[in-house]
Amino acid sequence: MADSKSEQKKERIDSAVKRVRTAAQSRAKNRAVMSKINTARRPVIEAKPADAAAAAKALAVYASTLDKAVKQGVIKRNTANRRKSRAAKRLAAATAAK
Repeated sequence: MADSKSEQKKERIDSAVKRVRTAAQSRAKNRAVMSKINTARRPVIEAKPADAAAAAKALAVYASTLDKAVKQGVIKRNTANRRKSRAAKRLAAATAAK
């Protein structure tokens, strides 16, 4: 979709052409990383209270995925910390409620 827009309106300045190309690459990278985050998040949310070991492992994978996204600059450090905290709180409540 973004490619068709850039083809319709041809940029005349070399730096603008490069920015369009760079933005498309960044967008593709960021979407892939966000997809990995959401994939790692799903098992944490759907964790069963009876299986605490699997839930803890899912939380570790999710935290690791968030940390990697921070390292790549896709999300900010505080955002990752907030998401990890909320996921841990949710798992703690789920395991305590069993």
